[in-house]
Amino acid sequence: MKALILAAALLATPALAHQQQPANPYGDDNANWVRPIKPYRVVGNIYYVGSEGLPAWLITSSEGHILLDGGPSTDGGKLVERAIQQLGFQLADVKILINTHAHFDHAGGLAVLKADTGAKLWASRLDKPALEAGHHIGFNSNGPTPFPAVKVDKSFGDGTRLRLGENQLVAHLTPGHSIGCTTWTMAVTEKGRPLNVTFNCSMSVAGNQLIDNREHRNIVADYRATFATMRSLPTDVMLPSHEEQGDLVAKRERMLRGDANAFIDPTELARLTDRYEANFEKELARQEAAAGKAPR
Repeated sequence: MKALILAAALLATPALAHQQQPANPYGDDNANWVRPIKPYRVVGNIYYVGSEGLPAWLITSSEGHILLDGGPSTDGGKLVERAIQQLGFQLADVKILINTHAHFDHAGGLAVLKADTGAKLWASRLDKPALEAGHHIGFNSNGPTPFPAVKVDKSFGDGTRLRLGENQLVAHLTPGHSIGCTTWTMAVTEKGRPLNVTFNCSMSVAGNQLIDNREHRNIVADYRATFATMRSLPTDVMLPSHEEQGDLVAKRERMLRGDANAFIDPTELARLTDRYEANFEKELARQEAAAGKAPR
């Protein structure tokens, strides 16, 4: 999640904490979270069906489709639905919904998507309670940031394989940003070339309390394990949960100009991980100093 802080003012009092987000809680900086763009094929059978700023990924097969992430709200979910239909696919052919993490900007549209497609929702065991409660779990300076609650049909642990048609996705638990953050990997073929694709969950701190977080007690160790996991994943194509994490708009423009390799970069995920690890350690040191704690 790029900046939960943009919703913080809306959640300043307990009375507001579990109410539905208003139509536009994102602020001017994140107006692109609900700004539509033309959907497109990325590589293989993977399509971009998100907004300008918040990705959602459609993974197609002969036996139905998988949809990863659902936008920040009911309106965001409807935007994803329109993008799927614009590509010529049927909503009823979406059979499985999956999620990178249970924050409002990625999970807010799942309830409407589930209702409109009839798909089953898969989520990690540790993010399931947040999805079904309709708010973020884990102490965060921005509060619980509510979203429409949605029932999880199948919960899973690390290494779970999701098979549908020709697709096999593997779930890698990469907690920290959320307690059940999930990174997904799969293999595709693009014009005869095999490619490893990683849909990486966010790694930013984004307001998370790193010291004495009683709802996420292992948060520091989880972040550090996640950085190691990300570096271990063979990745030719990195498809993140926020546009700016992968410069997706710029890559799409390069693709339209004829660059067939615009989305292919085997070093990109490692570079992104380095950046987020440095930011995490800096923020951890700041929070330790503010709390009078010895460095860990």
